[in-house]
Amino acid sequence: MLMSVALILLIGMFMGWLCKKIHFPSLTGMILTGIILGPHLFNMIDQSLLNISADLRKIALIIILTRAGLSLDLNDLKKVGRPAILMCFIPACFEILGMIILAPKLLGISILDAAIMGTVVGAVSPAVIVPQMLKLMDNGYGQKHHIPQLILAGASVDDVFVIVLFTAFTGLAQGRSFSIKSFVNIPISIVMGIVIGGVIGIILSIFFEKIHIRDTSKVIIILCISFILVTLEDAFANIIPFSSLIAIMAIGIALQKKREIVANRLSMKFNKLWVVAEIILFVLVGATVNLKYAISAGIVSIVLILGVVFFRMFGVFICLLKTKLTIKERIFCMIAYTPKATVQAAIGGIPLSMGLACGNIVLTIAVVAILITAPLGAFCMEFSYKKLLKKEK
Repeated sequence: MLMSVALILLIGMFMGWLCKKIHFPSLTGMILTGIILGPHLFNMIDQSLLNISADLRKIALIIILTRAGLSLDLNDLKKVGRPAILMCFIPACFEILGMIILAPKLLGISILDAAIMGTVVGAVSPAVIVPQMLKLMDNGYGQKHHIPQLILAGASVDDVFVIVLFTAFTGLAQGRSFSIKSFVNIPISIVMGIVIGGVIGIILSIFFEKIHIRDTSKVIIILCISFILVTLEDAFANIIPFSSLIAIMAIGIALQKKREIVANRLSMKFNKLWVVAEIILFVLVGATVNLKYAISAGIVSIVLILGVVFFRMFGVFICLLKTKLTIKERIFCMIAYTPKATVQAAIGGIPLSMGLACGNIVLTIAVVAILITAPLGAFCMEFSYKKLLKKEK
């Protein structure tokens, strides 16, 4: 396992640096590293590491979401208002609708299979979006209309909504009845996540004020609480539904509100952790990609992915109607809301493991979605933000 970790970090870091040199996002090089080292090509990653790959990816996601929470000002989130709420579900609904319209015609599958495929592809990737939005906030781009905060808020809830839909549609495919409870749980999960995270954040702010400990110890405490929340979400899913990832962001937001100086210091600590976590996350995402599936899908799969992404971008456009955003800012939001990686890597293979007839094609489209949208979305954000967003002093 140690050799695998060394290869992941060294080659992933080098490939990321190489991609930056040719003006491509570093995550492109990291995903390529995972594909090359992964079990579907040279098989140089130890199986014991692949067995805990999902947990390692979740840890990396926790780190970047905590960093995002620590950098978000609650007043900025309040100013975002209606568009942030709409961004949580309308773009995903448009993308799923696009898949239901296009996939049966292009792939010859049923509407239910297309709906399952739409929920797999329909979630954006916080792991791709959040670091870029934090960079914009640090550099002052788009701050007049709080664009990074708008995208951060929407992306963090988008996944919760889509995964609930995925569970409902796969249940239908297995012959189970349609559950209204699943949809009722969506707002409950979001609100409970905010409440639980907010309360924990306030308690931590009081604790850090009364008990003087090193910032490193504070980081360890926050990480441990985050791991516990993720575990409890699964354990109490049928009793008290709550989104642990939203709760994790809420902890950071509450700390930022109550203890801004401490939050800023902790944010810097988490930023350093992200240097390693980013490499591990995207290399392991790449390791899940089977190029045989992507190649077998052919040009039709690429047309399908680009088609549903267009539907998603139109959904973002609808969310931003009657706002003060300029045309350029709206275009940036539409671009920024396209990358996919982590959710597709996590749930893309589930329909196949369930024995559903659409399993293979769903996994194939999930792989193609990662390969196209993660590098392309990251590249377009990096290339366009200085042209489309204003820098505030």
